[in-house]
Amino acid sequence: MFEIFKKRGFWIAFASTLVCSLLGKYLSLLPGLSLIGALVIALLIGMLCQISSPLIYASVDGIGFISNKFLRLGIILLGFRLNLVSLAESGIKTIVMAFVVVSFTIAVVYFFCRLLKVDKELSFLASFGCAICGAAAVMGISPQVKADKDNSVLAVAVVCIMGTVFTLVEVALLKVLPFTDVQFGILNGASLHEIAHAVAAGGAGGTVALDNAIIMKLSRVLLLAPAAMIVGALYQKRHKKDTDEKQKLPIPWFMVGFLLTSAFGSFGPLSQGVIDQLVALAYIFLGMAMAALGMSVNFKVIIARGRNVFIASFLGSVCLLLLAGAGAYLFF
Repeated sequence: MFEIFKKRGFWIAFASTLVCSLLGKYLSLLPGLSLIGALVIALLIGMLCQISSPLIYASVDGIGFISNKFLRLGIILLGFRLNLVSLAESGIKTIVMAFVVVSFTIAVVYFFCRLLKVDKELSFLASFGCAICGAAAVMGISPQVKADKDNSVLAVAVVCIMGTVFTLVEVALLKVLPFTDVQFGILNGASLHEIAHAVAAGGAGGTVALDNAIIMKLSRVLLLAPAAMIVGALYQKRHKKDTDEKQKLPIPWFMVGFLLTSAFGSFGPLSQGVIDQLVALAYIFLGMAMAALGMSVNFKVIIARGRNVFIASFLGSVCLLLLAGAGAYLFF
């Protein structure tokens, strides 16, 4: 693995994806672009970089390495954001709500995808992305099913667009719904796809709504690790049936790292300032992985296969909004 660091192509890829990631970070601070999020902006910039084909061809090995290894490193560091103490203090209702909405959304989005003839791999990625935490969930699940890069990019695009659309919908409903600030925050955290989406919508409802939106959303993020293990086991079972080969249990060690950093960040000696810096670093690495993914995307495949998965995800997101709204209103 370390041989890659001796190759000129790796450092070309490292520098180009780092620039994309930093651009995504700072562009996401602009009004309007905050709803899209730094990771998706980095992905889009990476896709634009394909017009510089000599750069891409010279660094193809490095791009593959970054989209794979830096992805895992970013997810591990992202665990510092998940405060287990805050989750425990929020009560059992939040955890139960997270489990219900995640399970429901996976099933419903996957059902609509298959109904509309979307292939199984893309259906998996889109359903888990909508259910758990958007682009980060897609990138966490992709290695478990050895996903095609075009499928990964398409799934990221789906959860980004759906999350942005429904963020605007929920902000518009703020003055219409008979919800308390707590209920509105729970609705945001339980129904929106990206953490950035939940923060944007929750912030529109005030401090109390924002705090509850973050806690509810992070409760869903907590389910990413067990979800990745379950998906990996299902993939292994199907692959074994197809090949009759004995396979090892696909334990996602980077997800174990995610849980360990969550525990260390929650109970360790690190200050909040240090944790914030580590989370910021996580998003830099994830942004680099997203940019690398964008640099290797096949646009023809996305255009040809995108319509049905967008329709399925929209229908699933509507169902998720209704369920989250009912749960927030009845139990919080």
